[in-house]
Amino acid sequence: MEFIVHYKVHAGQRETAQARFSSTGAPPPAGVTMTNRWHCVHGGEGYLHCQSDDAAAIATWIQQWSDVLDFQVTPVVGDETMAGIIAG
Repeated sequence: MEFIVHYKVHAGQRETAQARFSSTGAPPPAGVTMTNRWHCVHGGEGYLHCQSDDAAAIATWIQQWSDVLDFQVTPVVGDETMAGIIAG
């Protein structure tokens, strides 16, 4: 499955989150493939696209950052898949 993950830095945690990102790169755990990541220019939030068949792996990744970030995880499908769904 494919997912768009929106993250938002907790109030007062921007510097902590940025320092952790700078030192680790925030790689995904085994079972999750990150295909792209975008950061809003103000530095307080962003989005990433990832693929996984294991919701627990995504939860593991999010848990590692939940002290400084809030998350919204949304399953998504591409144009080709949606066209097939619409066509029935």
